[in-house]
Amino acid sequence: MEYLIVAAAAVVLVFLVRANLGAAVARRVLPVLLAAFVVRLVVHVLVMRSGVIDYGGDNLGYEGRAVGIVEYWRQEGFQFVTADEIDTLTSVAVPCQVFAIVIYLCGGLAPLACTAIVALLACALCIVIYRLARFVGADERSAFLVLVVTAFMPAFLLHTSDTYKDGFNAFLVVTSIGLGVSLSRRFDLHRLLMLVPLLWALWYVRPYMVFMCAVPLILGLVGLKSVFSPQRMLVFAMLLVSAVFVFGGVYGEAQIEAAQEQLENGQSAAVRRANGDGRSGVVFEDGGDPWNALGSKVLYTLLSPFPWTEGGLILHLGKIDVLIWYFLLYSAARGCRRLWRRDRTTLLILMSFIIPGTIVYASTMANIGLIFRQRIPIVLVTSVLAAVAWSRSSRGEEQPAASPSCGRPADDGVSKVI
Repeated sequence: MEYLIVAAAAVVLVFLVRANLGAAVARRVLPVLLAAFVVRLVVHVLVMRSGVIDYGGDNLGYEGRAVGIVEYWRQEGFQFVTADEIDTLTSVAVPCQVFAIVIYLCGGLAPLACTAIVALLACALCIVIYRLARFVGADERSAFLVLVVTAFMPAFLLHTSDTYKDGFNAFLVVTSIGLGVSLSRRFDLHRLLMLVPLLWALWYVRPYMVFMCAVPLILGLVGLKSVFSPQRMLVFAMLLVSAVFVFGGVYGEAQIEAAQEQLENGQSAAVRRANGDGRSGVVFEDGGDPWNALGSKVLYTLLSPFPWTEGGLILHLGKIDVLIWYFLLYSAARGCRRLWRRDRTTLLILMSFIIPGTIVYASTMANIGLIFRQRIPIVLVTSVLAAVAWSRSSRGEEQPAASPSCGRPADDGVSKVI
């Protein structure tokens, strides 16, 4: 059964590529993503589970919680299990639930099948990145290049080659922001409704990321180009009322408290001290206040691990990742200049996630080895700006392709705007 699930995941990947990309583009993309899918399974078998490296532990923890969910189902019946039923599921209910379904179907631990689902999600995210890059103005060549970079970015590849939750988090965040950009161009109720399950799932992966996505989504929904549109203002009013009901106390304050507790836990001196243990730990002269020495923390958040940093094997592999990231940052700066001239709304939406996200992560900065994993969503959104800079065609900048989230684009990948 485990191998059957792996095969089914590969079939679904083929379907996603053909359903979301034009025929000519799909022929180029499919071999790349199939290779990315297989490489993740190989890394899982030969590296992550072979004992070659001693890294992490979260993956095994999530797997163990998934086994607990299966046991709960056998006693209480099939249902969505949260921290209210199993207290160890705080912030990881969705990934563990997915792994639990795989374990239930396989009749026991099935790490390869679980990894196949994570690898499928990673490849689906590559498709989202491609379409988002086309939508914001990158030409086909540049969008394809950023897809390849995303598929094989070392940090992203490593953390989607086992049962980590980073792939879930990155997919949900980038897809939500992509929908926000799409809605800023043209209001579509279908896409608006798609945000509901995405944000719900994100809440059960990393609650505070829902709030980090809020500003880009609000900017996209209101639409800065037509801020007085009655339709968009009505939607904004409905969302505002809903937020007041959900987060203002009608249903209690559990939602805000959960996100705030997770952020404060990451910023606490005890957690930062624990995370800083080891050769890749970093200590800042901040007097115990996570918001002090913020400039230095932002520098480490964005640019570490530095080439001269000592550490283990994974940290040294992270230096390859960070060299790619340096180039993406340089290219993204050029892309920002182009978007500033042509599409300031889209630029503001993307930057309203990148900048606050960087600052929040900087406030929890304690370990270089952790930060290059945590900043994956920021890297992926920034790479979209880099693709704009790589574009050679002004036509690609002015006439973006279809939405990154739904529907088949036109064969030329440019003329149809949704």
